[in-house]
Amino acid sequence: MTPETTFCSECGRPTPTGELARFGDRLICGYCKDAYAQKLREGVPAQNVVRYGGFWIRFVAYFIDSIIVSIGGSVIQLAIFGLPTVPAPDPNNPFGPLMSLMPQLVGRMAVGTVLSLVYFTLFWWKLGASPGMMAFGLRVVRPTGAPIGLGRAIGRYFAMLLNMFTLYIGFIIAGFDREKRGLHDMICDTRVIHTRA
Repeated sequence: MTPETTFCSECGRPTPTGELARFGDRLICGYCKDAYAQKLREGVPAQNVVRYGGFWIRFVAYFIDSIIVSIGGSVIQLAIFGLPTVPAPDPNNPFGPLMSLMPQLVGRMAVGTVLSLVYFTLFWWKLGASPGMMAFGLRVVRPTGAPIGLGRAIGRYFAMLLNMFTLYIGFIIAGFDREKRGLHDMICDTRVIHTRA
């Protein structure tokens, strides 16, 4: 079993959590520990060198994930429901064809939502990033650099859906926040960081 990895608050280096030293709310790796302790003794304010994932790179990563989920969802929906069928119009009941389509539409939406939930939460929980995020070396972490748990991953997914009800403003504010947090990151106390130089 591999040790849990956390990112050093000083240099951003991924390090096994057990090898990090805690200074208040910050976790510091062995390479930075002595220099960081010296800074504290001298009263130098702590500076965060972790690079946060900005709006555009996260937008492209989400676009890649959306394509993957859409293709996977279409295949699963086709296997469950078959090809969509449009009933013949009924002159006596103009809403009849629409009403007969409702169970199929609701079923397809439910399958799509469940697939999207499983896709994002499992990747965020197990690997710290979805495939789109991995393509750009991004990772979802706690403010200390620790990975997120399953409950927080599920909450982050539903908080991400909430952004759609704010006309996507919840996503856009990531471009203006100092730590590049979207509304879902603020709600779940998560950050998206770069793991590559």
